[in-house]
Amino acid sequence: MTESSVQPALWPAPLATGAVAATVTVPGSKSVTNRALVLAALAAEPGWLRRPLRSRDTLLMASALRTLGVGIEETVSSSTTGGAGEAWRIFPTGLHGPATVDVGNAGTVMRFLPPVAALADGPVHFDGDPRSHERPLNGVIDALRVLGARIDDDGRGALPLTVHGGGALDGGPVEIDASSSSQFVSALLLSAPRFNQGVEVRHVGGRLPSMPHIRMTVDMLRTVGAQVDEPETGGEPNVWRVSPSALLGRDLTVEPDLSNAQPFLAAALVTGGRVTIPDWPERTTQPGDALRRIFTEMGGSCELRTTPDGTALVFTGSGRIHGIDVDLSEVGELTPGIAAVAALADSPSTLRGVAHLRLHETDRLAALTKEINELGGDVTETEDGLHIRPRPLHGGVFHTYDDHRMATAGSIIGLAVDGVQIENVATTAKTLPDFPQMWTGMLGA
Repeated sequence: MTESSVQPALWPAPLATGAVAATVTVPGSKSVTNRALVLAALAAEPGWLRRPLRSRDTLLMASALRTLGVGIEETVSSSTTGGAGEAWRIFPTGLHGPATVDVGNAGTVMRFLPPVAALADGPVHFDGDPRSHERPLNGVIDALRVLGARIDDDGRGALPLTVHGGGALDGGPVEIDASSSSQFVSALLLSAPRFNQGVEVRHVGGRLPSMPHIRMTVDMLRTVGAQVDEPETGGEPNVWRVSPSALLGRDLTVEPDLSNAQPFLAAALVTGGRVTIPDWPERTTQPGDALRRIFTEMGGSCELRTTPDGTALVFTGSGRIHGIDVDLSEVGELTPGIAAVAALADSPSTLRGVAHLRLHETDRLAALTKEINELGGDVTETEDGLHIRPRPLHGGVFHTYDDHRMATAGSIIGLAVDGVQIENVATTAKTLPDFPQMWTGMLGA
C-alpha cells in the first residue's frame, strides 16, 4: 500500500445537516460496459452500446480496443457519465499490432485484453500505473501460454508485458488458480468463442471470490450467442466451457452501476433519510444488488417501485445503524462502503471472506484499517477481513491511495463526522466521474 508522492488537494467531505431526501441517477455499470466493449469488438457484425459509463476505466478500454483496430464511434451527451441519449457504435475488424495499451489501474483492462491481444496479428505491449505492476496477472498469463499464446513478462506474472499475437489461438482445456481474482476466469471466457477450440477453464485453487462477476460474464456471453456450460446450470463444479462460435452484434443498454449506488444508499442509512435510485433492475447479475439485503440488515428498509420508466429502488434509513456479521466473498467491492457505515454503527461488525481485497486498487483492508483508525476508530484486520468496533470519530485527512472506493468510503464517514477531508477525491473518476457534484447535489449543497 503506497500513497501518491504528489499530494493532491484535499476535498472537505460535506457534513449532513439533516436527513437526506434525494433522487440520484447513477451512471452505467463499469463491469457491464467493459465486458460489452470486449464482446462487441470480437463480434462478427457491428453492435450498439447504449448508456455506457464514460469513466477512466471504460475510456481506457475503448482506447485500447481502438489501438487494436476496432472502430468505436461515440455520441457524447453533455454529461460525462453517460446520459440517456448516449450510445457507442462498435465496428469489429481484424485485430492487429504493433500496439501499446495503457491499462491505467483497471483490472478489467489489464486482465480482459491480453486474451484479445493473443487473437491480434502482431505484438501488443501492456503497461499502466505503478500500482498496476503490483496486481497479479499470472492466472491469465500462465493460462494463455497453455492455450498457445506467446507472452513476454520477464517471469514477473505482472505488468509490463507483451503479447505476441498470432492472429488466432488454439484454446482448449486449462487449469488456473483464480482465488485471487475472478477476473482471471472472466478474461478467458470473454475471448473463448474466438479460440479455435473454445476453452475449458478449470479453477483449481481456493474459494473463488466475486462469483456474481463470473455470472455476469456468462450471462453476457449468452446474450451475444455464445454457448457456455457452467457449474450453476448443472455443469461440473468450478469448470466453465465455451464453444467456438461467431458472436452476434447486439443493441445493449447498460444497467446503472449498483455498486456505485452504494454511497448514496449509505447516505440514507447514515442520516435517517431517503434516497431513490431510478432504473434499478428487477433481475441483475451485479454484486451491488446485495446492498438491498445488507443495508436492510444494518437498519434501513427498501422497496422496488414500478415507475412509468421502469423500476426504482427507494431506500430509507431508520436513524439507527446496526453492526453486521457478514460474508462478503461474493461482493468484495462493497467492503469499503460497508466498513464506513459500520464505523458509525451502534454495535460491532465483522466483515469476512475478503482477503483478496489486499490485491485490489490498493490493499483495501490495510487502507481501511489505517484511515478509520486515524479518525479515532477501532478497526483490526483479520485473516480474511475486518473487525470494526464503533468509537466516536473526529475529523482528519482520509487518504485514498488512488482507490475510488476509498474516496467514497471517506465521504460516507464525513456525512456524520465534521472535518473529514478526502485526499484525491478525483480518483473517483475511475468509475464515477461526477461524484463530488453528485454528492453535494444529493445534500442540496
